[in-house]
Amino acid sequence: METIDDLQMCEEAAMAAIALQAAHRQPQQVSAAELRPLDPDIVSAAIPAFFIGRNAIGLWVAREARGRIGGLFLFKSSAVDFARRQSAPARCALVFPVETFELDIDNRGNPLIVLAARLLGRSHAAL
Repeated sequence: METIDDLQMCEEAAMAAIALQAAHRQPQQVSAAELRPLDPDIVSAAIPAFFIGRNAIGLWVAREARGRIGGLFLFKSSAVDFARRQSAPARCALVFPVETFELDIDNRGNPLIVLAARLLGRSHAAL
C-alpha cells in the first residue's frame, strides 16, 4: 500500500524528470495565438480540436483550438483526458505541435500545477 510520502516522492521525481528534459531540449516556441483553428477542409468545424503539447518548462498543455478552454498538466495522458472530457459526448481531434507553446487562457486543468510550474521554473532557470 502506497503512503502519502511515497506518492509525494513519485510526484517530485516526475517533476524533476520534466525539468531535466526541458533543460536538454530547446524546441522552437510558438505563441498560442499562432495555433489557429484547423482548416475546415481537413477537420470539420463541427469537430472540437485540441492542441496538446509542452510549454517551455516541460508541462503538458491542452488548449482548445479556438481558445475557449485549456489547462496545464503534469502528464500527457491527463492533457488528453481533459480534451476528451471537454468535448464529450462528441469525439475531438487531437493535434500535437512539435513546437512548445504556453497556455494563454485561464488554467482549467490541474489546479495544483501552478505550484509545480513555480518549482520547475526555478529548477529550469538554475540549469
